[in-house]
Amino acid sequence: MARIEQMFYAPSTVAADYRLEPCRVALNRVKGMSFRWSLNPYMGCAHRCTFCFVRAFERMADRPSDDRYGASIRVKPNVVDVLRAELARPAWRREHVVVGTATDPYQPAEGRFRLTRGALRALGEARTPFGIITRGPLIVRDVDVLAEAAVRADVSVTFSIPTLDAGIWRRTEPGTAPPRQRLRALRTLVDAGIKASVGMAPILPGLSDDPRLLADVVRAARDAGAAGVWANVLYLRPGTREHFLDHLARDWPELMPVYERLYARGAYVAKDVLTPVRTRVAALADRYELADRRTIRLEPDPSIPIGAEIQAPGQLALPGWDGPLAG
Repeated sequence: MARIEQMFYAPSTVAADYRLEPCRVALNRVKGMSFRWSLNPYMGCAHRCTFCFVRAFERMADRPSDDRYGASIRVKPNVVDVLRAELARPAWRREHVVVGTATDPYQPAEGRFRLTRGALRALGEARTPFGIITRGPLIVRDVDVLAEAAVRADVSVTFSIPTLDAGIWRRTEPGTAPPRQRLRALRTLVDAGIKASVGMAPILPGLSDDPRLLADVVRAARDAGAAGVWANVLYLRPGTREHFLDHLARDWPELMPVYERLYARGAYVAKDVLTPVRTRVAALADRYELADRRTIRLEPDPSIPIGAEIQAPGQLALPGWDGPLAG
């Protein structure tokens, strides 16, 4: 398993302390979003992105939101069993679940604990539609589970790729795999019939909002087979704000006055900053003709009963690794 982690993560990934904390609930109700349910097998994230919005929640919970964030990962060892019990309740209506809203489900911890894999299998067997948000190419290990789930319910994956610029990536996402490695993972899923898109978030004013850099991501997303792309600009709440600005002052001090002005009134940038970025990305998506062009399309089959055993459409081999992705 260590070999897999080495393949999929950047050299700067630091060792984390894993704390086993059993959970009482697996599915969490979400308010104010386009979906009602979220699932996070882990809390805390070894990716340590300087802009991570979860730092704000950690601060409110009186936990470290500074450079110590990500050094201790809270693992929910019973999350799969709890999830299966919740999905079996008569009241469950198979509403859409988003996996990875508060922490990346494919951070290095998943290589060891495999809780995301178990949770996805449970969701698929219960015919519950789900989407995944990740920066972790380790997801290709679970292409068999995703394929099995996709013939029971709607399944989609969003890869977070705000920029391809190596300098910006290294300074702001120190524990993540390189962006182009995520794009290769996206291509693997698309070739297996899984719908996958790119989320360009967060876009950093004065850095990754450069029109050429935006175009690079959209063009690369198209080449990798992404079905679509969307964008959002950096959101800074207390906890995230202090940490991000500390790093900005170290890496790009000339931008400090810009950020102090943009975020003077709160966590959001003004519409006259946000709208042009979204409009440009949408125009680029049209220009490069992003569309769902999967040659294999795994679609839900209503005739498959809940919990039925089925054979995944196939197994894929990962170059450089001498084992199957299933297992």
